[in-house]
Amino acid sequence: MENIENSNISTQPNSAFDIRLLNEKIERESAFVDLLRNEMDKVIIGQKHMLERLLIGLLSNGHILLEGVPGLAKTLAINTLAKCVDAKFSRIQFTPDLLPADLIGTMIYNQKQEQFVVKQGPIFANFVLADEINRAPAKVQSALLEAMQERQITIGENTYKLPEPFLVLATQNPIEQEGTYPLPEAQVDRFMLKVVLTYPKKEDEKFIIRQNISKEGMPLPNRVINPNDILKARDLVKEVYMDEKIEKYIVDIVYATRFPEQYGLNEYKQLITFGASPRASINMALASKAYAFIKRRGYVIPEDVRAICHDVMRHRIGLSYEAEAENITSEDIINGILNKIEVP
Repeated sequence: MENIENSNISTQPNSAFDIRLLNEKIERESAFVDLLRNEMDKVIIGQKHMLERLLIGLLSNGHILLEGVPGLAKTLAINTLAKCVDAKFSRIQFTPDLLPADLIGTMIYNQKQEQFVVKQGPIFANFVLADEINRAPAKVQSALLEAMQERQITIGENTYKLPEPFLVLATQNPIEQEGTYPLPEAQVDRFMLKVVLTYPKKEDEKFIIRQNISKEGMPLPNRVINPNDILKARDLVKEVYMDEKIEKYIVDIVYATRFPEQYGLNEYKQLITFGASPRASINMALASKAYAFIKRRGYVIPEDVRAICHDVMRHRIGLSYEAEAENITSEDIINGILNKIEVP
C-alpha cells in the first residue's frame, strides 16, 4: 500500500476530478478485501453478514457485540480472521467466578528474581473473543470495556498498551437469562456494532455438514495480509469521501430517535425512553466509510448508511414499557425512521 502521508489527495475532495482520483486509489488499495473474504469463505459458510461486519469493525477500529444461539460459528469466524491477518487470537470464556485479573493479568512473585513480575492476561492479543460476556459479573465486564475504550491496561503501577490492531468480539446468548449479568445500556454503547445472527439457509447447512464430516477435514485459511496492512487501511478508510448531505442524513436519523415528534413520528415519543448518543453518529459515519471501502468505492452513498444503520443503532435505543407491551422492537423503530427520513 502506498504511504498515506505522501498522498496529495485531500480527505475532503472539492471537485469531481479529486473524487475520481480518490475512487481509483481506494479501488486499487482495497483489493485485499476480496482476498480476505475469499479465504474466510473457505471456512465460514453462510454467515456473510457477520463476516462483513467483522471487516467493518476491523477497518474502522470498533468493537462488535454478537448475539446469537450457540453453534453459529462465532468463535470460528474471529479465529479464521486472525489467521488471515497473521495476528494473535485469544478466547476468554466468561463465567460467574471470573476475576478482572483473569482477564487483564496480575503481579506474581518470582522466587528466583525475588521480586514481583507482571503476568499479562489473555486480553493482550489482536483479536479477543469474549465468549458469553453476560455470564461474568460487572467488575469483569467493566475491566474489558475499559480496555476496549482506553486501549491500555494498568497492572500494579505500570500501564501497558494493548497491541494494534485490537478488536474485541463479545458474544451473548439470547436464549438463557438465568445466572447472567446483562450489560448496562451505557456500557453496551461502547460497542460500535451489535450484530444479530440467524440460522444458515438449508443449502448452506448441507454444505456445512459435508465439510465437517469429510475425511479431508476443514480447509485451513491462508495468511493474506499482516496487522500493519490493517493499520494502513484504517487511514485509507478515513479518506473515503462523505458529502455534507450524507452527514446531515446521519444526524437526522440519530436525532429522530431523540426527538421523534420533530420528524412527524409522534407515535414513537411514548415508545422511546432515550435516543442514540453522539457516539452513534460517529460510529455510523465511520461504519459507512468502511462499508464503502469494502465495496471498493471512494465515496459514501445513502445505501451505505442504510446498510449498516440497524447494526449501529439497535443497541442504542431505550424502549419503554409501552413498546415492550406492544411487542415493538428497536428494529421496528429504526425501520420507521429510515422510511420517514428523506434520503439525500
